[in-house]
Amino acid sequence: MAGPGWPCLRASEAGCVLDLSVQPAAKQTQIDGLHDRALRVRLAAPPVDGKANAALLTWLAAELHCPKRDLVLLRGETSRRKQVQVALPEQAVATWLDRVLCP
Repeated sequence: MAGPGWPCLRASEAGCVLDLSVQPAAKQTQIDGLHDRALRVRLAAPPVDGKANAALLTWLAAELHCPKRDLVLLRGETSRRKQVQVALPEQAVATWLDRVLCP
C-alpha cells in the first residue's frame, strides 16, 4: 500500500494522527500488523504508572526518527486503543508504515 491510505493514519493540522492498538507486557516491543483500523503494537513495558505510554512514545520516536517532543498522546491514556499526534507529514509516516508492514 504505497503512500497515504493506511486506515490507521490520517492528516491533521499539526501533521498526522496515528491510531494504535497496544498490548502491554509483551516479550518484546514490535509491530504486530493492523487490528480494527489501528496499528497493533506489542510493548515490553508493563501497563503500570504510565510506563507503557512512555515506552510507546519513546519507541515511536526512535522508529520515526523524530524527537519525542514531536509526539503527543491525544487519547487512550488508560486504554489499549490510543491516538498519537505526530508532528511529521502524513506521507513520512505512511512511508514508514509501508516499510514496516510491507517488507
